[in-house]
Amino acid sequence: MSLYTTEEALAYHSKGRKGKIEVVPAKDFQTQKDLALAYSPGVALPSLEIAENAYTAYNYTAKSNLVGVISNGTAVLGLGNIGAQAAKPVMEGKGLLFKIFADIDVFDIEIDEKDPEKFIEIVKTLEPTFGGINLEDIKSPECFVIEETLKREMNIPVFHDDQHGTAVIVGAALINSLKIINKKIEDISIVINGAGAAGISCAKLIVLLGAKMENIVMCDSKGIIRIDSASATVYQQKFATAKNIFTLGEAMNNVDVFIGVSVANVVSKEMLLSMNENPIVFALANPDPEITYEEAIAVRRDLIFATGRSDYPNQVNNVLGFPFIFRGALDVRATQINDEMKIAASLALANLAMEDVPKYVCEAYNIENLQFGKDYIIPKPLDLRVIEFVAVAVAQAAIKSGAARIKIDDWEEYRINLRNKVERVHMNYLMTKVKI
Repeated sequence: MSLYTTEEALAYHSKGRKGKIEVVPAKDFQTQKDLALAYSPGVALPSLEIAENAYTAYNYTAKSNLVGVISNGTAVLGLGNIGAQAAKPVMEGKGLLFKIFADIDVFDIEIDEKDPEKFIEIVKTLEPTFGGINLEDIKSPECFVIEETLKREMNIPVFHDDQHGTAVIVGAALINSLKIINKKIEDISIVINGAGAAGISCAKLIVLLGAKMENIVMCDSKGIIRIDSASATVYQQKFATAKNIFTLGEAMNNVDVFIGVSVANVVSKEMLLSMNENPIVFALANPDPEITYEEAIAVRRDLIFATGRSDYPNQVNNVLGFPFIFRGALDVRATQINDEMKIAASLALANLAMEDVPKYVCEAYNIENLQFGKDYIIPKPLDLRVIEFVAVAVAQAAIKSGAARIKIDDWEEYRINLRNKVERVHMNYLMTKVKI
């Protein structure tokens, strides 16, 4: 059952000030002196400093806390290629999440350009404005070329969240699921249904975490990605199998893990029954998963099941990743978000799920108790400790891997600062809803 009507959804975005984000002053502006400092003539002094040393823009402007959420609207949520203008409500929503979860400011930019080379050139020109770029809702395979090129040619973090955000959360959920069923990642067999941005990135990160490439089978709408598949892209071919299988049903037989980033209702009860003992099933198609929670648990009581939805246990949702990954990256002025930083984020989320859950989190989700186990393998987004665990881990990984341009000397002070950021933008609202 939907939590809202069509009228309520449209009213939410249109009532009062239109949209979901706004720009607010960060400095005093009440006196003549304030205005002279903010603009003319006082603004000339920081401008001259930046002209002499471009890096000082991090000291004198919002660049150090500003992310560009950029899309061309070619693969928006479950809506497909609806165009740049129609993507704007989604990008504004992303900006809202950045702010409330990590106190990161956002300008959303919708670019009406489908040609990857032209899109790349436009985004490259925006580097002076932003401390990082969050690419969003760009269709595959163009998204791979766009991100790879921008990462190579820009000196700020570029992160396509549809790829890596999903992968980071899936990685955390898989790590903890395997702990529960006492299986090793290098021993498990995995089927990934969906060979687009999210599916391929999930496969890549799972391999980085220890899975064997030969134990992964990937499917798309045409069937198994095989070494003789004529239609497979260069990105899909890395995960092409030589096994004598052609359908999803065949692939699911005697497999340990299913990860769905595809479409609703493609997994049958028979497929679920054919999986190995203690199967792990992440049915992440939204809003309707590859197999429903009710169907899945009715047939396999021994399974660990996750969806992308908030109304079932184990929600695999990107909001657990991107705000905090960027927070850590921005705070050490990283030049990129690399594999080490993504792995660190996955491990941090996995570790947090094993901690005792505060009462306010349970009350926020109207749950009596949350404890690490089959129905709680990853933290909840409203757990205010996520920023401390993930941002710290990402910042530390950036420093260790050489991606950071500044270091953090006092990690306890940094944790306190992170806590204060969340409390400033988020806690007051939460306290009106739950008892903390």
